[in-house]
Amino acid sequence: MEHTSTAERILRSIAIGAVVLFFIFPIFWILLMSFQTNETILRNPPSIAFVPTISNYVALLTGRLETAAGTLDISFMQNLKNSVILSVSSVAVALLLGVPAAYAFARHRFRGSEDIAFTLLSFRFAPPLLIVLPLALYFQDVGLADTYIGLIWVYQLICLPLILWIVRGYFEDIPADVEYAYRIAGHSWFATFRKIALPLAGPGIAAAGLLAFIFAWNNFVFALVLGSADKQPVTVGALAFVTASGIQFGQIAAAIVLSIAPTLALAIYAQRYLVEGLSLGAVKG
Repeated sequence: MEHTSTAERILRSIAIGAVVLFFIFPIFWILLMSFQTNETILRNPPSIAFVPTISNYVALLTGRLETAAGTLDISFMQNLKNSVILSVSSVAVALLLGVPAAYAFARHRFRGSEDIAFTLLSFRFAPPLLIVLPLALYFQDVGLADTYIGLIWVYQLICLPLILWIVRGYFEDIPADVEYAYRIAGHSWFATFRKIALPLAGPGIAAAGLLAFIFAWNNFVFALVLGSADKQPVTVGALAFVTASGIQFGQIAAAIVLSIAPTLALAIYAQRYLVEGLSLGAVKG
């Protein structure tokens, strides 16, 4: 029995290692590509033995890309700045609006509340291409085209339904008796929400905010159609590396590394809240 148990542990470790390697290897390969020239990347067969170079990162930081056709000006750092502005602002607005709304849906049942909540959730179901053209025409009329405010407003179609429905579930898992006892002591509804509900649902709110940030950061279609070059995020700015002289794989790899760094750092910093938030309410009884 002991030998069987040891064999099972070894097989389980091998299986886990294979799964981790399967998911980590593409990221590792992209990291290696970011320190290679196009000639090294395109050689056949590929090899992990090469002379590293930081020219790809220098091109991104300086905004000047050397190609066979000449020097090309790129605005990757501006795109990165735009991604930070759009994602952080969108999640902040979504949290400001979505968390109180989620609490209201969880605690105050009223006629049509489920229909309203489902309608808000249905915004996540609609393909972006289905609504981006009407939005583009509408934004042209009201003067929101090619503005941060307009893009942040559109990003609410991504962030707000996600935060609303995730946080609502966390509020529903909090025993209502705790809040009732606090209310009986003479405190207002807002004080109960701020001092009781919000701290108890804090990990869930952090998890929902992090997921919304990742979805907003990775958005492509809305920014491509509704924003010009000086307002577009890194997901759209990467198109600049597809030039007439070819695809700049090294710069694309370096751009990927720099663009995932903020979300990766945020996920690592908030992993405790993410794990706790996603597991909150998983076991009831």
